[in-house]
Amino acid sequence: MALEQALTWSNLRFILDGLWVTLEVAIVSIILSFIIGGIFGVIRYLKIPVISIGVGIIIDIIRNLPLLLIIFFTYFALPQIGIQFSIFWSAVIALTIFESAMLSEIIRGGLLAVPKGQLEAGISTGLTKIQTIYYIVLPQGLKLMVPPLVSQFVSLIRDTSLAVIISLPELTHNTKIIYAEYPNTVLPMFLIMALLYFIICYSLSYFSKRFEVNYAK
Repeated sequence: MALEQALTWSNLRFILDGLWVTLEVAIVSIILSFIIGGIFGVIRYLKIPVISIGVGIIIDIIRNLPLLLIIFFTYFALPQIGIQFSIFWSAVIALTIFESAMLSEIIRGGLLAVPKGQLEAGISTGLTKIQTIYYIVLPQGLKLMVPPLVSQFVSLIRDTSLAVIISLPELTHNTKIIYAEYPNTVLPMFLIMALLYFIICYSLSYFSKRFEVNYAK
C-alpha cells in the first residue's frame, strides 16, 4: 500500500519537478563557481602583490564557514541591507560563493603541480604569463585537477539538498512534502530520492573517468 501511494503518477511527477530544480541549481552553480574559482585560483597562483593575499584571506574565510550559514545569509541577511533574491538565486549564489572557494584551491593546486620550468619556458618564447598559463600550464594541470574537480561537483549536487531550509522546491523538498502528507511512504520516498541522487552523481563520476582516460591518450 505504501509503495502504491509513493509511486502514483502525481507523486512521481512532483519528485521529477524537484529533480529538475536540483539539476538547474547545480548546473548554474557549477558553471559560475568554476569560472570564479578559476579566476581566484589563477590570481593566487600568480602571487600578485596585495591582491593574491586579499583573495586568499577571503577564500580561507569562506572555506571555514558552514554552507548552511551562507545560504541563510543570502536569503535572510542580505534583504536586511536592501539586497533581495528569489529562493532559486539565493541558493545558486550561496552555492557559488562556497564552491568557488573550494574550486579555487583545487585549480591553484593543479597549476602548482606543473613544473615551474614550463611557465618559464613559455615566457621565454615571448608569451605573456596569462598566455603561458592558458596554453601551456593549464592543459597540463587539468589532468591532475579532473578527479578533485568532479568530486567537488558531486559534493555540490548533494549540497543542493541544504536549500530545503529556505523551501527551494528541489528534490529533497518535494520528497519531504510527499512523505509528510503520506507518513507511511517515508521509506519508499527515501529510497526513490537516494536512487535519483545516486544516478546523477554516479553518472557524473563515470563520464569524468571516461574523459580522464581519453584526455590522457
